[in-house]
Amino acid sequence: QRSLLGPMFSRRAVLALESTIQNQIDQLISLIEEHYVSPHISIPMSMAYRSITTDIITEHCFANSANTLTPNFDHPIQIGVRDLIKRFWIQRHFPSLNSLVSKAPPKLVRWLFPRYRSYIDMKSKYEKQIDGLLENSDSLSTVDHETIYHHLLNPKVEVLPSRETLVHEAFTLVAAGSDTVGNVCTVGTFYALKIQNIRHKLIEELREVWPDQDSPMSYAVLEKLPYLTAFIKEALRFSLGVVHPLPRMTGPTTMKIAGHDIPPGTIVEMSIVFMHMNPDVFHDPYTFNPDRWLAADTTKMMLDLAPFSKGPRIWFSLAWCELYLIFGNIFRKLDMTLLESEVR
Repeated sequence: QRSLLGPMFSRRAVLALESTIQNQIDQLISLIEEHYVSPHISIPMSMAYRSITTDIITEHCFANSANTLTPNFDHPIQIGVRDLIKRFWIQRHFPSLNSLVSKAPPKLVRWLFPRYRSYIDMKSKYEKQIDGLLENSDSLSTVDHETIYHHLLNPKVEVLPSRETLVHEAFTLVAAGSDTVGNVCTVGTFYALKIQNIRHKLIEELREVWPDQDSPMSYAVLEKLPYLTAFIKEALRFSLGVVHPLPRMTGPTTMKIAGHDIPPGTIVEMSIVFMHMNPDVFHDPYTFNPDRWLAADTTKMMLDLAPFSKGPRIWFSLAWCELYLIFGNIFRKLDMTLLESEVR
């Protein structure tokens, strides 16, 4: 089913979405400039970034933005998702809890697990949209632009996904397309503000190609900037996302892994931490250093760079577009500093 969504997240489709992403970024910058002008007021950038990435992915996937960008960056959805992520370890080791939350009546779940309220509300929202589409597929023609359901419910598909699968697909895309990119933006911004040399190089490169900050700057131009690209790759390396090992099953033939013959159908797993912090690949791995990516040959490092795991990631083009546009606009248009009391 994921392959069906490939065209929607192709480079061509992402470029068509560029103006929407830019509008969301303009809204974020306007909120910051309006409500956070005092040097004594801190900006909760982590929540701000997650808000904008959530709005982008929900608008693109469902033609129905979650509209989580608020002046205080404290939308209930964002608060709920943050609390939910903190409890991922419980869900991982007690999978029966996931079944209970998914199948139990919403009122019961809200009573037993109040912190799951936002999850239940989002689930109900997607279920309502999906039920409407299953009852009347012609309603797809009334939305503003193409959504994931144009592909997943395509009449040409031999076996249509079930209602439950559609709901899971919606949640997977929202989670993968919001928290991960938001985390990269948070980590990158922190180190750029902490290490003045990095911030200086970013700003100088952006000013050179973007002299008038009030004029729009395209993704096509930003992705060609060598230092911005190196900075994004280093932010991706430090943004580990899921740190626990992700299990995978070997294929039908014996595989050679780390010098060992692994039988078919064997479950193997390794944490991304060991790849991104591998001293044999990344010199001084615990130092945030974008310059490492300016080397003539980065092939070996790219093989170990897996911020979103390995394998096909259909929305990866969208993630790159967001990172270039968000970082480019933030460091070209805003003058931010870290509050020392918060850094400590």
